[in-house]
Order: sequence, then structure tokens, then C-alpha cells
Amino acid sequence: VQLQASGGGLVQAGGSLRLSCIASGGAFSRYVVAWFRQAPGKEREFVSAISKYGGSIYYADSVKGRFTMSKDNAKNTAYLQMNTLKTDDTAVYYCAAGPPTDSLRWTSRLMYNYWGQGTKVTVSS
Repeated sequence: VQLQASGGGLVQAGGSLRLSCIASGGAFSRYVVAWFRQAPGKEREFVSAISKYGGSIYYADSVKGRFTMSKDNAKNTAYLQMNTLKTDDTAVYYCAAGPPTDSLRWTSRLMYNYWGQGTKVTVSS
């Protein structure tokens, strides 16, 4: 499965962006899909994950209430709607796909076999 993330850009604090992750070479419905992010000088961290058919969604505490993840299996696309952006949200955002496992593992980078190339989000003050 190949993943292509897009939608990043420069936005002022308080603004919004929507990221997209398009999959090719495999059915998205077979995978848990997640977003991670990596800020300069920091480790890659979990942002959000969604189950195969979209029935379960998890968020990092830092984005809960501001970000919304969704998945359209018919389009092989996952989305991350980011509202009320903060300067701390500045990072490269990566989408990832992995096998349907216990949801307790969804926050771990290790469970994801496929990664997109990343899209950069910069939030200015």
C-alpha cells in the first residue's frame, strides 16, 4: 500500500486546515489508519487513529476537541480536519496504515506497516 499525504501549509493560529491521505495498491478498508506528527527536534508522536470501517476513532489529548479524523473507504482516503490550530501544532504530519489490532496499540508507531511521505503544517502566531 502506498500512502500520499497532502493538505499542509501555512496558517495563522486559530485557523483551520484539512489533511488528506490517499491510498493506492490496497483496500483502505483492511487497515487501521493513523496520523502522526513530528515537530523539529522532537520524536514522532501519535495524533489520531481510526478503525477499518470508521466506527472507532482515538485522539491524542493535545488535539482532542480540535481535530477530527474521518475515513472514506470508497475513496481510499482518510482525512484530518484541524481546527483552532495552535503554534504547537506546527509539524510534519504523516499518515500511516496498519493491520486491525487491539486499539490499545494504535498509538504506537510500531504497529503501522505503511507510511506516507508527510505534509508540513506551519502555524504562525
